[in-house]
Amino acid sequence: MSSNAIGGRTRIVIASDPLAVRQALCALFDRLMAGRMAEDARDTAQIVLAEALNNIVEHAYAQTPGEIEVTVDVSPGGLTCWIMDAGLPLPDSALQDTLLVQPQPGDDLPEGGFGWHLIRTLSDDLDYRREGGRNFLTFRISAQQYSN
Repeated sequence: MSSNAIGGRTRIVIASDPLAVRQALCALFDRLMAGRMAEDARDTAQIVLAEALNNIVEHAYAQTPGEIEVTVDVSPGGLTCWIMDAGLPLPDSALQDTLLVQPQPGDDLPEGGFGWHLIRTLSDDLDYRREGGRNFLTFRISAQQYSN
């Protein structure tokens, strides 16, 4: 993992594997973002970023080698995150409207399918585009979750 920070903006580049994602999240939120965010906002941002990065590892790179570039900017308006990877595109190269399936009594809970629901629910201004063989995902966590 490589990183640099300028003002409120931090950029990291990580390998597309689960251990690298876990280590990057720890580094980002325990060291680089420490004291810059209220605890509840930090937890929300970490959940959203973890879901997005794990989706990239599991689906975009399908467990093949690659790099993920993450840039976060903490400002009075909130936290904005930009993620770029060169993995496979989302189906139809667009964010899908995913409905959370409500299990019926006696049903087993599904293994997956909660990630995009969490990302959509916890973030604002979620945007995805495919350009030049790369995926670009952006989202924002609102300022009202931050302390002064």
